[in-house]
Amino acid sequence: MKRMMLVLIASACCSALTTHAFAQDADKAIADAVIAMTKAQWAVGMKDPTNVAAQSKDMSDDYTEFNGDYATRIDGKAMNTRLAEASAKDSSKGLAAEMANPKVQVYNGDVAILTYNYVGLTINKDGTTTPGRAKSTRVFVKTGDKWMMVHANFGSDPVPK
Repeated sequence: MKRMMLVLIASACCSALTTHAFAQDADKAIADAVIAMTKAQWAVGMKDPTNVAAQSKDMSDDYTEFNGDYATRIDGKAMNTRLAEASAKDSSKGLAAEMANPKVQVYNGDVAILTYNYVGLTINKDGTTTPGRAKSTRVFVKTGDKWMMVHANFGSDPVPK
């Protein structure tokens, strides 16, 4: 009887450890996916800032955004696209974009929250470069087999004085 109890306890422990390890592997895969999606969006924007459709391909139609340029929430992919197309006419272009301190929180395997510090560099038509910084949050939801960005918040991150 004692031997049977030990076998049952050992089996339960092994099962719990395997389940936990599997969940961690799945969360890591999700984290890698949403980080890769974000970096791919940046790469498209640096290659061709006017290709707004490619930059917003992973946004849901009901996407919302807070950012330092507007005092209100931007509601919907359509509004965000119109604003992005208008700002793409600016002659400045991204040279570099990096993600510092990324953290991804995964919930139930179908919601992922990516937080990070954005650091980048843009160049204008005169060749002057300007660093860019932001405190960033992106929320992704898995719809079917595809991750979609449903919300983002890009807060200013001024240079300390």
